Amino acid sequence: MLRHVYRPNSPAPAREMPHPGRFSQRASRAGGQPISELMHQALARPNLVSLAAGFVDQQSLPVEPVREAMAALLEEPLEARAALQYGTTLGFAPLRERVLAELLAADGQTVAETGLSADRLILTAGSNELLHLVTDTLCDPGDLVLCTAPTYFVYSGILKNLGVGSYGVASDAQGLIPEALDEALARLDRRQELSRVKALYIVSYFDNPRGVTLVGDRRAAVVEIVRRWSQQAGHVIYIIDDMAYRELRYAGPDLPSLRRYDEAGDTVITTHTFSKSLSPGLRVGYGLMPKPVLDAVCDQKGNINFGSPNFNQHLVAKLLDAGRWWPHVERLREAYRPKLAAMLAAAEEHLGPIEGVSWVQPEGGLYVWVELPSHCDAGPNGKLFDLALAEGVLYVPGEFCFPGEGTEVRANSMRLSFGVQPSERIHLGMAALARAIVKATD
Repeated sequence: MLRHVYRPNSPAPAREMPHPGRFSQRASRAGGQPISELMHQALARPNLVSLAAGFVDQQSLPVEPVREAMAALLEEPLEARAALQYGTTLGFAPLRERVLAELLAADGQTVAETGLSADRLILTAGSNELLHLVTDTLCDPGDLVLCTAPTYFVYSGILKNLGVGSYGVASDAQGLIPEALDEALARLDRRQELSRVKALYIVSYFDNPRGVTLVGDRRAAVVEIVRRWSQQAGHVIYIIDDMAYRELRYAGPDLPSLRRYDEAGDTVITTHTFSKSLSPGLRVGYGLMPKPVLDAVCDQKGNINFGSPNFNQHLVAKLLDAGRWWPHVERLREAYRPKLAAMLAAAEEHLGPIEGVSWVQPEGGLYVWVELPSHCDAGPNGKLFDLALAEGVLYVPGEFCFPGEGTEVRANSMRLSFGVQPSERIHLGMAALARAIVKATD
């Protein structure tokens, strides 16, 4: 029998690499997310006026306050070592206590009168980690989450990745329509699919993508409808209230959160983040939720990272304790208010003369939603997208923002962001967009 004998100066025999095998269903569902392609388009064209990215204003980032907080944190060796050590799954307790007090104060309440404790609150690496954890905790593949139509398209990607269906509920300039929510749940009940519904996802302040806020009288109605249908379903249908943009208000009074209308405290899951109101690079988000959900989320998180970055949490706590957060929020409002005004003025000047074009005028957030004539396809495969790139402007196609079923996908829509660009480039971008729309609708 012949055998291969290895000699040091002779080449090793060629060996085939084993087949990589079939990746998981979740890995296959994770591909093709629109955010990756949009970022590629922006980076490949450095002179492009990107009205797509939902980033915060670069010049507004709090360099000096963070430098001071960092110095204060590192000045005391014991505190510095504690910050550099692992934290807990729930997160840094003093920051959780401070965040809880801030959340309640925004709703006109105190910790003492509500009886809530910081043990109902968890800190995460931004709110997207929390949205993933909460959804993975509540839903099995094949379940449904109701979403405002249109909705935050990154959350739609989370649902797709988890094998969870998204079911749209109609909205208007005042946010989600309660009657449409009631009818959607009744429709699913008639189809004997109510058991699949595990949550309603809503961005209740200056939503991404439309910039609209759920008006006051609808807030109580939404909570009441979901609680009533929970009784019919035989299980709790939770409301995931994404409040990422609450502090970015440029006009009008603040409104109580959905949690304020959940008197029993067993329905609303509040998710929030410091990414938009402080710094996205710090990656500190947080959630207040019913205790059974929190316990299950902690179990999930314990299997992933058993605690989000502890140092960042200590740093944010320093910033809050030093009174640097709210002044920074005010500076953000002063920075974004003229940018929003610039985009709306440019829309009036350049889009207003085009027949069939309309847009939402938000009072806060980072986005303006535009709808075009019904025959104008603004999707990634429509001619407007390429025409806009040729004119030097990038937008988010609105069709990315619609849930998988329940409502019609409106391909004649787009999301524009005013957060990154200075006012003069916003004006240039809107003029370029108008030229592309005129060419696409000729």
